[in-house]
This record gives sequence, structure tokens and C-alpha cells, in this order.
Amino acid sequence: MHARRLFLFLAFAVSLAFACHRSNWADDISAPADPSNVRRPANEAELRYWLENMIWHHRYAIDEIAAATGLTPAEITAATARFQITPDNKPRRAAGQPLLVLPYPGGRHPRIGFLDGAIRPQRETKISVFAPWDDTSYVVADVPEAIWSNLGLTYLAHTHVPTVWSKQNLSLEPLEWNRRGDGTFDFERTLPNGIRFGTKVAPAPAEVRMEMWLANGTQQTLTDLRVQNCVMLKGAPGFTAQTADNKVLQSPYAACHSSDGQRWIITAWEPCHRAWSNAPCPCLHSDPKFPDCPPGETRRLRGWLSFYSGTDIAAEFKRIDATGWRGGP
Repeated sequence: MHARRLFLFLAFAVSLAFACHRSNWADDISAPADPSNVRRPANEAELRYWLENMIWHHRYAIDEIAAATGLTPAEITAATARFQITPDNKPRRAAGQPLLVLPYPGGRHPRIGFLDGAIRPQRETKISVFAPWDDTSYVVADVPEAIWSNLGLTYLAHTHVPTVWSKQNLSLEPLEWNRRGDGTFDFERTLPNGIRFGTKVAPAPAEVRMEMWLANGTQQTLTDLRVQNCVMLKGAPGFTAQTADNKVLQSPYAACHSSDGQRWIITAWEPCHRAWSNAPCPCLHSDPKFPDCPPGETRRLRGWLSFYSGTDIAAEFKRIDATGWRGGP
């Protein structure tokens, strides 16, 4: 038995080192790790957590693990053997458990196209939500991707157009999602001018509920607080067509159906400023807007993400409405 285990781990190490993806993204080879964008695990517990995340659930190849962590192939191979992590011993989600939600590891671009519109995507705002019908299928929610205000582009979760901080040559420190014992995730960022914002993600068996907040630590009222929240579909086979034809936009809902029309991915934010989609990515948007926020005050938004098997999307929107999600859990 020991010899058989050793053989399996050695076979997995070889497959990591020399094989490309054994998945739908076989030709999506990551670029060399960007030293300014890697997140090297701080200790053995974190190393194990992220290897399980990347190998079990996101099905990363060794080059993607290296791009996300900055580890060498030898370090990765040794760690997977030490922790006995292989794609074949992934635990299964039991019926009735909350939807699987994990921090997105980085190291693999979450878009298919329009890559020049999202250079060096940062992982601290990105969360993966796995489909109930396939434990290898997932979407990446970027919450938030961007925040605008009367000051200009106040936050951006990648590099594209200048922000108020990049214009001042100010860099924002990397963050991570806080992983709570009750299964929720949250993070908080303080910007150089005292604006604070954060997101909480709470998985349930049939949906993921989200809350976003913004606190004004400046001396002036913040207005035009538009938020861009993006649900990227690259990791969800059947939903990756780069077209608007498979999307339904009925504010606050933005939904995409599978190629056979039998399954749907749905997102919504309230109060919704604009529901739209971006075909090249491809992605869904239900972009909300914070009410104006005077100094010292806090404003909040509510969000939703779910999966639906069926063909009556209008009825599903009504069912979701009836949950009362717009007013909170």
C-alpha cells in the first residue's frame, strides 16, 4: 500500500511538472510570475490551504500555481507530496451544504478576452463560486472591480485606466479575504484619503448573499458613488460564449444561460444603477450605486448570486424577489 501511494504521488508530480491542463483551458498557459503580484504563503497551514484551493478546486497546473505563489516547481511538487494533495482525493460537497465559495487564487487570468482592459488582476476582491451541478465549474465575482466617486476613479482591482492614486504614484497594499469560522468571507480596505470600503460574502445552499459598505473618512461629501461588480464566466463550461445572445438583463438582475438553455447563472445588486454584460470577457454586471455619503457616515449595498436549472427565468427572478434579499438575509 505504501509503495502504491508513493507511485501515485510521483505520477501526480510528473503530471504537474510536464502536463498542461487536463481541462477545458489546455491552451491557457500562464505567463511567468509577476514578482509584484504573487502571494507567497506565509506558513505551512497557508501553503496547504492554497494548494488545496488551487489543485482540488480550481484545477491549476504547476505553472499557474507558481504564478500565484512564487514557489518553484520543486517546492510545489514537494509540498503536494507532503500534504498528500492530488486532484483525485478532493472532498465532495455534501447535499444541503452551502455552495462552495473560495478566494480566487490569482495566477490564471479570470477573463477569456479583453485582457488589455484588466492587466495584473488583484485577487483580494475576487471570490470563486462553484456551480451546484458541477464541482469543477465556477464563476469569479469581482466585488468590487471598481468604485467611482466625485473624486474620479477611486478604486480599481486591476491595472487599466488611471485611478486617483496611480495619478499620484501611490500604490495600494495587497490584501486577502478574511476566512471566517462561520463560512463567510470579508475584507476591508482603507484608501489613502480615509475612505474605507469592504465586502462580505455569505454562502447558503441555494445562493450567495453579499453586502458591500463604504465609510466616508474624508472631510467632504462623496457623491456619484458608482460601483462596478463583475461576474466572470471563463471557468463555467457552457457559459463561455463571447456573445450577448445568451444574456438576459432585467435590472437588478443580470443572467446568462448555458449553451443548451437549461441552466442559468444569475447576479444582482441593489440599488442597481446599470445591468449589462461584456461579451469579450465574457461577464455579467449588476452595477449598484451608493447613496451620497457625508463625512463620518456609512452606506451599504446588497448583492446576490445564484444558479438555476430550468427555462423560465422570469419566474426565477420573481422567486428570488420573494426571498427578500434586497433587505438583507
